[in-house]
Amino acid sequence: MPAQVVPNVYLDCWFCDFDYIRTEIPYVNYVYDRANADIHIMITRQHTGSGGREYNLIFLGRGAFESRRDTLSLTTLHNDTDDEIRRKLTHEIEIGLIPYIYNTDIMEDLSIAYEGKKDSIIAEDKWKFWFFRINLSGYFNGEVTASSYSFTNRFSADRITENWKIRFSSRVSYEKDTYEIDEGTLSSSESHKRVGLLVVRSLSNHWSVGMNNRFSSSTFDNISSAFSTSPGIEYNFFPYSESTTKEFRVLYEMGYEFDRYYQETVFNKTDEQLFQESLEIAFETKNPWGRIDIFLRGSHYFHDLTKNHLSVYSEISLRLFKGFSFYTEGGYSRIRDQLALPRTGATIDEILLGRRELETQYSYWGEVGLEFSFGSIYNNVVNPRFGD
Repeated sequence: MPAQVVPNVYLDCWFCDFDYIRTEIPYVNYVYDRANADIHIMITRQHTGSGGREYNLIFLGRGAFESRRDTLSLTTLHNDTDDEIRRKLTHEIEIGLIPYIYNTDIMEDLSIAYEGKKDSIIAEDKWKFWFFRINLSGYFNGEVTASSYSFTNRFSADRITENWKIRFSSRVSYEKDTYEIDEGTLSSSESHKRVGLLVVRSLSNHWSVGMNNRFSSSTFDNISSAFSTSPGIEYNFFPYSESTTKEFRVLYEMGYEFDRYYQETVFNKTDEQLFQESLEIAFETKNPWGRIDIFLRGSHYFHDLTKNHLSVYSEISLRLFKGFSFYTEGGYSRIRDQLALPRTGATIDEILLGRRELETQYSYWGEVGLEFSFGSIYNNVVNPRFGD
């Protein structure tokens, strides 16, 4: 390709530090719309077993570079700071840009330096791929007539390899609100406990089997203690190795559940043993033209098939044409499995303060929007004065 003016770059990355990248890589033109780009850089990420992230940088050529497509991968550590991550990402972008600019006038002003980094391969991992995280947090606020406080304790232990995924997690939380009203003092509290253990075995690049075990307790749900265990099998129509850009998973689980309730339920139960099955379908694709996420999950109890639950969630973001984008996001649940509702119902205080699950047949939410942009196609300048 003959020497040319600097190429136009469209950076497709919602979590990137654009100002930093533009400052560190000033020798290309950054454009607002992919239709004006010579190089479309799409960056995706997913969590790793050690608590870090794997980033995939996909360079898509347009125009004179139409036939070119390159992919780079970057793995960060759990203790990397935001600055370290943005430096590593920027470095990978620079490396990926070289094939697109080496035959232009830009190369006359670029230099390559070797920093002599050590081999990153770990000879021996004393933790055997186990990664632990502990979190303790508290929150409080108040004013003349109201105050509240809460605390949360989280612990997790993960071991993730190509063949195994073992994830243990626990969470304990408590929240209390106090209000001063004409009739006196009104107090309300809520507590939750949850412990989960997920074990998954990879069978191939499409098949997996696993076991999901849970223990929980919740004053909101009228659950004094609940235990469930659910073996399952999953098939991904796309290889798991392509999960950063596309996946189409079908997960089937069948399980046993034992529940003990704080109060007698509307079905006159203080405890019960249940058997249920569920089917989960998830589709996700990330492309230069946008993103589509669709999630569908259905479940029912075997003792009464009318006791079932169906949830649908979707997120769609499309770039329809130059400068014009459409997005929508929403979810709907058909709820027929509220077995734990207390027979005495909820008090007015519990209803107003949201401290008790209420009987319902469905729930829904949604958001939709259009965006149209026009004007200068470039966004090279960084000006931090007076904030954003």
